[in-house]
Amino acid sequence: MAIESTGRKSANPKFLKRAQRNLRRQQKALPRQQKGSKHRAKARRIVAKAHEKVADARADFQHKLSKRLIDENQAIIVETLRVCNMLKNRNLAQAISDAGGHPLASKITYKAERAGQHFVKLDQWQATSKTCAPCAQRLAELPLDVRGRDCPDCGLHHDRDVNAALNIRRPILSCC
Repeated sequence: MAIESTGRKSANPKFLKRAQRNLRRQQKALPRQQKGSKHRAKARRIVAKAHEKVADARADFQHKLSKRLIDENQAIIVETLRVCNMLKNRNLAQAISDAGGHPLASKITYKAERAGQHFVKLDQWQATSKTCAPCAQRLAELPLDVRGRDCPDCGLHHDRDVNAALNIRRPILSCC
């Protein structure tokens, strides 16, 4: 969900995946009810309440994470990602949409403004994952399924996400 330049990772709790069995059961019960009946209306409310519970749990997690990030850091840099393009990958689409990256970024934005902290949105075309943080050597291609890599120049092994966080942090430290 979030990677800090210190290497600390905040995992995605996968609220939708956890509630999927219950949602599926309730959604299958809905079309069994006769249209226009009180039982159908009740089943529809139950399905809506289950979806609302998932959305509330996700929003609560995002509020707590954004509050922690704002309290612990003086500057926040968020990498803007094209989620609509990432959702075209059939293997990752459900996990990406379950994470809810844009609502988290908007929560961080308004909380940073309220706290008077620096907030920067990084351009999506920065090659943060492909560039080695210590030696600045850049790879031409790095598929999404490769989560770690060995740098051919310096020989260090990098976790993809931590390396990207270090690359995002580097320009800020060099100018201050």
